[in-house]
Amino acid sequence: MRCSAFALCLVITPALAANTPWPAQPVLTLKPDMQQVVAADARLEQLAEGFRWSEGPIAEPGSGDILFSDVPENKVYRWNEQQGLTVFLQPSGYSGLHPQNNRQQGSNGLIFNNKNQLVLAQHGDRRLALFNGINDGVPQYQTLVTQFDGKLLNSPNDVVQHSSGAYYFTDPPYGLTGGDQAAEKQLSVNGVYRLSNSGELTLLVEHLTRPNGLAFSPDENWLYVANSDKNAAQWWRYAVKADGSLAKGELFFDATAATQTASGLPDGLKVLPSGVLLATGPGGVWLLSPQGEHLGTIQTGVAAANVALSADNSWLYITASSYLLRIKLQPVKQ
Repeated sequence: MRCSAFALCLVITPALAANTPWPAQPVLTLKPDMQQVVAADARLEQLAEGFRWSEGPIAEPGSGDILFSDVPENKVYRWNEQQGLTVFLQPSGYSGLHPQNNRQQGSNGLIFNNKNQLVLAQHGDRRLALFNGINDGVPQYQTLVTQFDGKLLNSPNDVVQHSSGAYYFTDPPYGLTGGDQAAEKQLSVNGVYRLSNSGELTLLVEHLTRPNGLAFSPDENWLYVANSDKNAAQWWRYAVKADGSLAKGELFFDATAATQTASGLPDGLKVLPSGVLLATGPGGVWLLSPQGEHLGTIQTGVAAANVALSADNSWLYITASSYLLRIKLQPVKQ
């Protein structure tokens, strides 16, 4: 393993990881279709640990490296098999903008857009931003959007891109000291927005208390949105109209009761080509069928924040509390 002097490197194989919070057999199967996605005897592999709150993993096109945020530490890390863990971006989401009562948190959700450029949902700087390289050791960011109707966004949390090029993102108040009661909160809603190619920002959803992770169905007919509220721990879905707007929301699955016995809330999610959702929720990563049936759970033992798929969908990477984990998925049927 090669690591620079300033980089943290840690790779732990399943055999070496001891006293982990997840069970030795983490796959809880509720429906037979679960086995088509992940085998009953699949194991969680601990890749790295020691984070304050790991979030927003994404596989880098080409290299396959996993990038992910440590939100409170204002960093983006890179992990790969050869070098282990290294710091990729610091700061990642707070560079000094809007310092008043700012929690100074970093990036959360990350994506690579249709031009293979890294886009970050930045809590601290209250914007969606494009990574423009590093100058003299300092990451350079270009603002994509930071205001709606002349008011600052709360703290963009997660982002996806439609095939049209438009970005859809969530904007809860997690980055603000005091949350909804923060004096710096300029918008009354915690919304879901669409940023068009022309730069027009449209509020699409305003009824959710804590909109968080989001993902499109494979055919882009639906947008799924997680609501990270212990009193309304739910996944919603919205039909996507031809003009990019959304139809009235439908409650897809309600996991509120499960929050009483397991840690974690609906948070980040991805959708397989089969339409199955891989969604972090109470107890770990929930697998939900396109019909809203709970197929089973990959139990992480700690609150799971988000997930990423490898380019060939053979691995699922999971950011869970202080860990970066992965688990092998079943081969995709052709």
